[in-house]
Amino acid sequence: MDNLHFETKCIQLQTERTQNREHSVPLYLTSSFVFNTAEQGAAIFKGEEQANLYSRFSNPNTDEFIQKLGALENCAAGVSTASGMAAIYVTFAALLKQGDHIVAAKAIFGNAHYIITNILPNMGISYTLVDIDDHTQWAEAIQSNTKLVYLESPSNPTLKIADLSYINNLCKQHNIIFAVDNCFASPYLQQPVKFGADIVIHSATKYIDGQGRVLGGAILANEKLALQCYDFIRRTGASLSPFNAWVLSKSLETLGVRMDRHCFNAFTIAERLEQHPKVNRVMYPFLKSNPQQALAKKQMKLGGGLVGFELAGGIKEAHGFLNALQLHSLTANLGDTRSIATHPATTTHVKLSAAEQQAAGIQPNFLRLSVGLEHVEDLWADIEQAIK
Repeated sequence: MDNLHFETKCIQLQTERTQNREHSVPLYLTSSFVFNTAEQGAAIFKGEEQANLYSRFSNPNTDEFIQKLGALENCAAGVSTASGMAAIYVTFAALLKQGDHIVAAKAIFGNAHYIITNILPNMGISYTLVDIDDHTQWAEAIQSNTKLVYLESPSNPTLKIADLSYINNLCKQHNIIFAVDNCFASPYLQQPVKFGADIVIHSATKYIDGQGRVLGGAILANEKLALQCYDFIRRTGASLSPFNAWVLSKSLETLGVRMDRHCFNAFTIAERLEQHPKVNRVMYPFLKSNPQQALAKKQMKLGGGLVGFELAGGIKEAHGFLNALQLHSLTANLGDTRSIATHPATTTHVKLSAAEQQAAGIQPNFLRLSVGLEHVEDLWADIEQAIK
């Protein structure tokens, strides 16, 4: 199936049918699996025979989900996790040790920022944060003990684009693991491995589920790195449930058509916001006014379903806009069929200091829209009346 198009792989890649000849993959809601003989159990525990043992380790549903997502990301192996944050933490905890150093972009999700700046130092792991689009800062941040580079592209929440090829070359020169959070793009729009990434991380809670139903995460990599992450999860329990894996695998079947609509709606709204007299600035990767447009188009198929903009005024005006919305939900999520509006400074990135928010490009009047699948004219009418 290697020659199939992306959309076909999303649908056709699934676990082999059982003797019941089911059309849709069944749920395997079992905590453990039986052995035919005591000798077989001993062989499985020793690793001499590959078979399901316990659903914290593996399950047909979690196996199918990660194999399908790995194929879409062009990764040889991977492991699923209970949430996107679990995927991020496992990547760090499994691959870094005391004395190591990590370089990360300043513009990342607030909880990822907290792990890097508060939790990892307690483990003896140091860090340097850089501006995602400054090549000089990336190069100067590399130290002799740098083990891993981590970033999101597009970044959360200001949608800046990292030059993946440049950063990959830098990592390869210094034998550093290159990890990219691909949550905002999804594998339909971008495959970081094509630009040299060693690890691709997902919060499957977002566009992969696409309907705000379940939590889930994924780490895709080569077999060596994936095995290190798997061993950590197996012993610490950050495993994805079979039910959530089943939901996420089914959700992948519609990823392409959903992302097409998300991107069309978001681009339309971004262009209109640019023309609005009460909007100071709009952030969207594919806008002509975006200085990173050429880089975004090189790395991404479409511009994504998120739009950032700065409303005239400050927090008062930003909150007034949110409170006036009627079709947009105010919730701590993104990538849903339903449109969502967020004020990062007082929600997703509130734990960052004022200086850290400024460094990440988060102004008091900055708003993030996760543009859903509703009719774009209805969404625009809601935005217009809320700005008024």
